[in-house]
Amino acid sequence: MSEDRRTVEIPDTIELPRLLDFYELQTAEHTGIAEFYENLRAGDLTTTRCTDCEEIHFPPRIVCPECHSDALEYVGLPETGELFAFSTVRAGAPLGMEDEVPFVTGIVDLGEVRLSARIDGADYDELSIGDPVELSIVDIDGPADHERAFFRFEPTGDGGE
Repeated sequence: MSEDRRTVEIPDTIELPRLLDFYELQTAEHTGIAEFYENLRAGDLTTTRCTDCEEIHFPPRIVCPECHSDALEYVGLPETGELFAFSTVRAGAPLGMEDEVPFVTGIVDLGEVRLSARIDGADYDELSIGDPVELSIVDIDGPADHERAFFRFEPTGDGGE
C-alpha cells in the first residue's frame, strides 16, 4: 500500500443541487403539468383525463398513453380512499428525508386510480390493507421563489383491526 494515501472529508450537511429539487420546477415556465401543482396549492388533488378516449391517468400527463391524444383536462380525485398496500421505509430514504425514517409509504386506491403516497399519522403495525385514508396536502418549506405543496394520506380511524 502506498504511503502517500490521502484523507477526504465528508460534509455534515449536503446542499441539494437544483437538479434534484424538482419542486422548484412546479411552475408553468418549467412543466406542462403546472396545473396539477396549482391545484395542490389550492388544496385539490387532481389528474388528467383524456377527452378523446375518457381514460384517467395518474400521474397527470400531457399526452394520453392510451390513444396518444393531447386533448386532456384536469379532473378532481377523491379525497378519501383505501390502503391497497403499504410498507415502512427504514433506510435508504430520499435525500433530505434521512432524519424522518422510519415512515410509512403505500399505495392508495381512489377508485379510478391507484397512487403511491406517504402515509402519515400511523405506524406500520397500526395499519391494515383496506383501511380508509384521507388526503392531506402539505406545504413544503425550502428555497424556492413560489409556494410549494405535495400530497400525503392519513388513516381516518374508521377501519383497521
